[in-house]
Amino acid sequence: MLPDLNRLKIFYHIFNEKSSTEAAKLLHITQSGVSQHLKKLEEELQTALFTRVNRRLIPTAAGTKLYEVVKTFMLDLEHGVRQLNETSERPSGKLRIGTPYEFGKKYIPKIFASFHRMYPAASLQLELGDPKILFSMVSEGQLDFAYIDILPIMMDTPGGISAYTIEPVATEEFVLACSRNFYQQRVGRASYKPLTNLEYIGYKTDTALFKSWFKLHFETEPSSLNLAFTADSAEAIIAAIEEGIGLGITVSHLMHQKIASGTIVAIRPTPKKLQNTIACVQFKNKEITITEKVFQEHLRNELNKNYAMLDLT
Repeated sequence: MLPDLNRLKIFYHIFNEKSSTEAAKLLHITQSGVSQHLKKLEEELQTALFTRVNRRLIPTAAGTKLYEVVKTFMLDLEHGVRQLNETSERPSGKLRIGTPYEFGKKYIPKIFASFHRMYPAASLQLELGDPKILFSMVSEGQLDFAYIDILPIMMDTPGGISAYTIEPVATEEFVLACSRNFYQQRVGRASYKPLTNLEYIGYKTDTALFKSWFKLHFETEPSSLNLAFTADSAEAIIAAIEEGIGLGITVSHLMHQKIASGTIVAIRPTPKKLQNTIACVQFKNKEITITEKVFQEHLRNELNKNYAMLDLT
């Protein structure tokens, strides 16, 4: 059975100070209290740890051997507590966050790189996923927080929306677009009926975004559309748009350079915009660590400085 840890701590300081009186001053306890702890420790170990010579405490062989064991433990403990205090004031440790696929792939590596240069003790575990998956991972404690698309069509959340804090970070515009050749040959006036008869490039087989776009601009939506090409990647959708396969929807900041150069044409029948808010989502009343807080602030600052094509909120 191990000796009482408090007695071992007192023994450690007696050994260093070579005096129970000095150890008592250091530990802010009485000298008699120190002597009693030492006596009980010697009784527990059934060996003398010091020889008393002219009011001085001279370590015995057993005392010196015990000190070498206790010294390692005490130094490791002091070092660990010191590191804990230091890291509690500066970002460190693993940060577990989730993001939408394209937002995460395009922005998070660069933003974390600049964060890591300032706080090298921090690391990142990034999960890319759909809103429902990310909400579920937050709700199960698998993520510290997540940046999630908050389109109205995607707001079926586990545990109900009231279980989370949702802080908007940026707004994206979803744009219906096609190649210049497809626009010139097939689109024409961009009115409701002709548009519904064209080919479409969809995210997987989901037509919800298309229907939201039609509802926004024409106050009605088609019952079905001809999906000529489907993919689970914005990059693949943009490539299919450029190849002239049909009309596709994705966020404008992923296509802004191609739209500006004229290789891709945005279809805008009215000035209205189909917008999606990306928000930081975490459990309500969750205790925020310094690492989480500083990274969230850093991400906002980096988006504001370097990614003007996103509308920041």
